[in-house]
Formats: sequence, C-alpha cells, structure tokens
Amino acid sequence: MQKITKLIGGVALAVTAVSGLSQQADACSRILYEGTDSLYVVARSLDWKTPIPTNLYVYPRGIQKMSSDQPGAISWISKYGAVYAVGYDGGITEGMNEKGLVVNGLFCKGTVYGNPETAKRPPMSLAMFVGWLLDNNATTDEVVAVLEKQDFNIGGATFDEGTVSQLHWGVTDASGKSIIFEFDHGKVRVYDMGDYRAMTNDPQWPDMKAIIDYWEKIGGKNMLPGTVSSPDRCVRANYFAHHVKPVSDADFGVSIARSVLLNSSVPYTYEIEGSPNLSSTQWRSYADTRDLRYYFDIVTNPGYYYVDLNKVNLKPGSPILKLDTSAKESTMLVGDITKDLKKSKGFTPMY
Repeated sequence: MQKITKLIGGVALAVTAVSGLSQQADACSRILYEGTDSLYVVARSLDWKTPIPTNLYVYPRGIQKMSSDQPGAISWISKYGAVYAVGYDGGITEGMNEKGLVVNGLFCKGTVYGNPETAKRPPMSLAMFVGWLLDNNATTDEVVAVLEKQDFNIGGATFDEGTVSQLHWGVTDASGKSIIFEFDHGKVRVYDMGDYRAMTNDPQWPDMKAIIDYWEKIGGKNMLPGTVSSPDRCVRANYFAHHVKPVSDADFGVSIARSVLLNSSVPYTYEIEGSPNLSSTQWRSYADTRDLRYYFDIVTNPGYYYVDLNKVNLKPGSPILKLDTSAKESTMLVGDITKDLKKSKGFTPMY
C-alpha cells in the first residue's frame, strides 16, 4: 500500500487549492457514516451537468462475464451476488455485494489511467471494472491485493458527447475499512483512509487530505467553507460525518448519513453565471454494509427506496433482476422495493 507523501507548506497549498477549484464542473461526494453495533453506511451523490439515467440491477453468483470486447480480455465467473447502479444501461457506476463490500466511482480530473507498460496488459473496461471488483472480492484488503497486482489495462468508452470517464474510487467493506485508489500515469496509488470519512473529486487525495487537515485546525463549529467546490464539500462532509450521533438502528443511521450528504450536495438546478457546466446532484445512494440494504434516492422523486440483498435469491442460476428507475411506476416507490424488481437479460456493457 502506498503511503501518502507529507506536503510541504500544507496550509498555503490548501488555501490555493480551495480558491483554484471553486468553479469546477464535476461534483460527486462520498461519506462514511459510522454507527454502533457494526453499522456502517456509505453515502454518495452522483452529480453531473446533464442527466445520467441510472438503473438498478441485481446479479446472482455464477455468471460468466468479460472485462472487455478486445483481444486478451479477462473472463471470470462471479463468486458473489451484487446490486449495481448502471449508468446509461451500459456501465457500472457503483454497487454493493452480498458480503457488504461497496465500491463507488467519482470523477477526478487528475486521473491518467495508462502508460506504455500498462498497454501490454489485459484490457479492462470501465463499464465492468466495479463489477469485477465486487464479483470477486469480499473485503477491502482483497481489493488492495488485486490492485497491487495491477494485471489489467483500464480504459473505456466516452459518454455525454465525448467526455472521458476520469475516475477515482472509494472502497469500504463490512468492517468499515476504507481506501481510496487513484491512477497516476498508469500507476495505481492506494490510500488507507484511516479516520477520514469523506471524498469528493479534485484534487487527488494527498492534496485533498492536506486541505481537510488545514480546516480541522480552524475548527468546524466556528467556521466551515460553504461553496459547492470539491474541496469545500469534502471538508464539510468530513466534519459532519465525525460530529453526528452514532446509532445502531439501520433506518435511523441511513437518515443521519443522508442528512450529512445533503449538506455537501449541489442543489438541483443551481447555476453560477459564467459556469455553464456546473454539476448538480441527480441522485444519492446509501449502502448499509451490515444489513445489506442498498438505498437509492433520485432528487426529483417524492421518496427514496432500497433493495434488500437478504431477500434476493443470489444462488447460481437465479435470474438477473432490474429496476427501471425512470419508469412511471418506479418514480413513486418508497421503502423496500425488492419485490418490485423485474427479471432481466442484464445490461449491455458499453466497452
């Protein structure tokens, strides 16, 4: 595991980063709520400047999948069942498997996936990358072992009229152990989050950590940064995630995590003159790693709902299930919607 390099002049760098990133267009947030009795809730927002239609799929164990449609692609048979959030019905944005492992992808403009050396490795499409990790690993440590091998070359299709999916990822397992991993010119950088409980977009984690540390010295109850910039949102989310009440009740814990995430989301339809690409929050998710409930919260819906993996047959040979979140009947769903999932052929990866 890579260690975070200590930054020289951290305060100056932090202030510079905050002011320089105030007009960034990408705006996703991720927090970890730590309750009692082994309750952990991973909450994230998906923000973008244009709609990203996202459907929910539940895949059982025992399905053969491919990392790419290119020669030399990786093939695997899923060890674990999982619920996926699938953007454009073509790529897995995030998800949680039956062991309580959660993987979320957030935009990070500093990402450079490859180099001449990685180009020689088996191709891994971004459309299947999160699924590959969830299908084959039960813990954060297992994910780290896969990343350290890095026997793949990651890449994928563009979207939204040519936008490149430059991402970094947060990973949390049922024990609450969390990492962030990023690609730096083909090299995977893995960072143990320790007691940090939030991530957003740019800058990359070493610089973001310095910004959080700077504001920690100021003291959140006296002042917190309030803009929709990535560093400001990360500082607010991290502070409140540490200062809300830890509880054991799952529904209560999700409600608390939701309130923290709302505080670091970008209001829907919010605009800043001169920033036409400003992103606002489209949906939020909350993954309860203990009780295996995956909640989905579309901002234009009157309520939010969840899939309970304990109530789904995940044995090999069981059907793939889907919720079309844009269907008229789905927009009014609230609470446990596991019974509302429909049999599906699965999504077609946009390799």
